[in-house]
Amino acid sequence: MKIVVALTGASGQIVGIRLLEILKNIGAKTYVIVSKTAKKIIELETNYDLNYIKSLSYKFYNEDEITASIASGSFKHNGMAIVPCSIKTASSIAYGIADNLITRAADVTLKEKRKLIIGIRETPLHIGHLKTLVRLAEIGATVYPLVLSFYIKPKGLDDLIDYNAYRIAELLGVEVEYTRWSDTK
Repeated sequence: MKIVVALTGASGQIVGIRLLEILKNIGAKTYVIVSKTAKKIIELETNYDLNYIKSLSYKFYNEDEITASIASGSFKHNGMAIVPCSIKTASSIAYGIADNLITRAADVTLKEKRKLIIGIRETPLHIGHLKTLVRLAEIGATVYPLVLSFYIKPKGLDDLIDYNAYRIAELLGVEVEYTRWSDTK
């Protein structure tokens, strides 16, 4: 299984990192892109560094490596997740502005009718944000807001992070086990 994963300049880097850990544990080949801003936020929000992200990657890219194989429709993969996804990146994808490797890979993923998961991390949302998210859904992306799920009865922050990362992995077609909603009868 080949999965493209991008981390962009939004809060919530730990969810993207946890997704990479899950994908590595199942033996997926991850093609990872980290934006310049994401690199700064990883340092601010987590205890991880770029070397750790690289260790989770099958292949690692900077956002300016526009000639990378993942920028082409001929590169076959099982899907792409952008976690976390900034509104800037989401807007660029929604309106076809493919000016870096993240937005180009996302654009190619959509045109080739592959899975694109947008782990949006913004709140509150104004009408411009909402229109961008609707447009993404209309052109084939799955918009996945990184929200808290309390029916899992989280014991701590790690449970909430894991829930989101496992759900995104599942949306990419990975067989995973996590706490699911069940009948309350």
